[in-house]
Amino acid sequence: MDITPFLEPEKGRPLYQQLYSFFKREILAGRLKAGTKLPSKRALSKHVNVSQTTVEHAYEQLTAEGYLISRPRKGWYAAEVEGRFHGTAPPPPPETAANDEASPSRHIIDFHHGHADLRNFPISAWKKTFANAVDDFSLFQSGPAAGDIALRSMISSYLRESRGVVSTPEQVIIGAGTTILLQLLCRLFGEGAAVGFENPGFHRSKTFLKTGGLRVIPISVDNRGMSVEELRQHDLKGAYVTPSHQFPLGMIMPVGRRLELLDWAALNGAYIIEDDYDGEFRYAGQPIPSLQVLDQNSRVIYMGTFSKSLIPSLRVSYMVLPAPLLKDGLRLASLYKQTVSRHVQHAVAQFMKSGDWQRHLNRMRTLYRKKRKALLETVQRELGESVLIKGENAGLHIILEANGAVSEETLISKAFEEGVKVYPVSASYEEPPKSASVLLGFGGLSEEDIETGIKKLKKAWR
Repeated sequence: MDITPFLEPEKGRPLYQQLYSFFKREILAGRLKAGTKLPSKRALSKHVNVSQTTVEHAYEQLTAEGYLISRPRKGWYAAEVEGRFHGTAPPPPPETAANDEASPSRHIIDFHHGHADLRNFPISAWKKTFANAVDDFSLFQSGPAAGDIALRSMISSYLRESRGVVSTPEQVIIGAGTTILLQLLCRLFGEGAAVGFENPGFHRSKTFLKTGGLRVIPISVDNRGMSVEELRQHDLKGAYVTPSHQFPLGMIMPVGRRLELLDWAALNGAYIIEDDYDGEFRYAGQPIPSLQVLDQNSRVIYMGTFSKSLIPSLRVSYMVLPAPLLKDGLRLASLYKQTVSRHVQHAVAQFMKSGDWQRHLNRMRTLYRKKRKALLETVQRELGESVLIKGENAGLHIILEANGAVSEETLISKAFEEGVKVYPVSASYEEPPKSASVLLGFGGLSEEDIETGIKKLKKAWR
């Protein structure tokens, strides 16, 4: 695949956007098949004579929109894209955008939902904890495939205290990111098993379940979460839900719907995959118990991660398997040996045991609450009735739905022209939504950048 003829530096379009457009076209047209591995950053940058940063930006944007899958330590792969997109010409990148390669000093305000605030991380305490772990020679040998018992014990205790999750340390399995754990669940459910998935829902997880051999059935979401009535219309082995902060719409599933969902699972012998997305960050009302704590029939698989509450690059996630799946789950986990370094596991366990992590988490809740307040106030002041805010009561992102006849592509491209990156909501839908909306994450931005970014959006969208 020769990309070079498609790059035109003299036209002034950012090269990463040209790469993005090329691969998006190939995937949409079906010329780049699902599962095809893309060249590494180094190989592609050498082939087309651009920087690795340019390639990385293109790959990250494609991954964020669901066109690529990033697999740790393996690379990027083309994702499966639903047939409705084939034959549809992708919108061209904004021609007037400044060339990032030629203007490295250009400041981009990036409202990425996956970013966390790292400026306030207690680096000194973490360095001390991690140094102690590195010096521990007992950790130089491989450990249990499901994870070291010290970390699994700390996670089990934390989940009981904070989310009401009832588990033993043996039920906890540690993985290098949620995708590793989803891969294990695909094997547990078996090739061809049907699983209900929120529509809209987290596109990356949906794509990964499909590539893992499961049949993913879209189930509508209303203002109370996944429709149980629709679940009853299908023969399903499971359902994937984000009840604490639905992605991307942000609603919180009330207790009544949770109990209804649990009854469906018990009656049908199905399992619920509870992705407790952003469960640590709730800003209004009393905490709602997890699905798992309400479960009386061992039908819930609980999943969580330290990506937002600790450091994203550590790649430490976990799941709690119900008793009926534990034996087979541990057997399958043994095939992977261990996917997270024992030194990292030990450091995280000690960080939790010392109280440093809980203190950090408490500080971050306060900080994110302030950022959220600044974001909402600025949006209301600057954008007013031109947008509708959704999903603001939990998590680290909100959705802005535009009032008036405008497309999602226009919102995104005009924002980028002003130096602001916002993200599409449509990638999470089975069918394109009627309204134009964009997703804004605020975790990784300062209050100053949040305010500046919204003012730039006002200028871009006027």
